[in-house]
Amino acid sequence: MAVNELLHQLGYPQDDAAATATRIRTWGDGPSSAAYVADAGGDLLGLVAVHVCPFFERAGSWARVVALVVSDQARGQGIGGQLMAVAESFAARRGCVRMEVTSSDRRHDAHEFYRRRGYIDQTGTSSRFLHDLDR
Repeated sequence: MAVNELLHQLGYPQDDAAATATRIRTWGDGPSSAAYVADAGGDLLGLVAVHVCPFFERAGSWARVVALVVSDQARGQGIGGQLMAVAESFAARRGCVRMEVTSSDRRHDAHEFYRRRGYIDQTGTSSRFLHDLDR
């Protein structure tokens, strides 16, 4: 599955194409999430997944890009910008007033990409904490 290859390039190796397909289908089931792809002649060039969440502390909503990847062979052609524009449009149509994206510290090129799009680097002003839940 081409999506698995893109996720692998993003740093998330996949070992079960059927499980990946099931996860992707859930993104289309609700109005708060969406996944978009860029392709050319049936070749998958990139993907973006976005999720909308209402603010708790104030009115309105925000959206988070949970995945953005462009194929190694297609980078530098504007595909990432097109995918982000689609994600931002999805969010705006749902009343979002802010977008959020996280990016690994080692992805310096990605950080520059987001800065060029007007995203402000919050490093040093907030922290991210994770905790796996027992299932």
